[in-house]
Amino acid sequence: MGKETREMAMKSAWGWALLSVLLLGGCAHRTKELPAPADEPYRIGREDVLDVSVWRDPDLSRTVPVRPDGFISLPMVGEIQAEGRTAREIEAEIVQKLRPYVQEPKVTVIVREVNAPQVFVTGEVARPGAFPARGRISVLQAIALAGGFTEFANQGAIMVIRRDGKGYPVDFADLVAEDDEARQILWLMPGDTVVVP
Repeated sequence: MGKETREMAMKSAWGWALLSVLLLGGCAHRTKELPAPADEPYRIGREDVLDVSVWRDPDLSRTVPVRPDGFISLPMVGEIQAEGRTAREIEAEIVQKLRPYVQEPKVTVIVREVNAPQVFVTGEVARPGAFPARGRISVLQAIALAGGFTEFANQGAIMVIRRDGKGYPVDFADLVAEDDEARQILWLMPGDTVVVP
């Protein structure tokens, strides 16, 4: 056996040993902790419906949907970007734009319908698709909304992909563990995608 052949055999043996350690070490607890959703003011999204009320001026008050481009349209104000902003931020802009026409405008913006927040489940589930996330929703609940796993699902290799593109591996066994301390509740954020290979 030549020197090069021995070196290749050693590298191959080390490679297999390292792969075995990684695979066996990962079997005990594969689920990576998901960063918890932050408690912050609701940010308006596409398809939400807003009530815009101008005090003592019903002609300027409207119930408007947030269009697919993220904007709303109001009389005398025109186009305002609503997507990604809070109701208070939109109120302030409407007040500023109405000042040339209305003396001391008092504006209230209320989110009438929350339709924008969604989570997505794809892969080996019965009904892949988008699901509303009007409150807190866990990975386990999202899989249930999608009708559960198909017979071909790899339940130990689930991946949660955040809107920023970061992926977090999830093992279904960690979500349904009998031991209360071992069981994990992983909360999703609007825009998250659960991939079941």
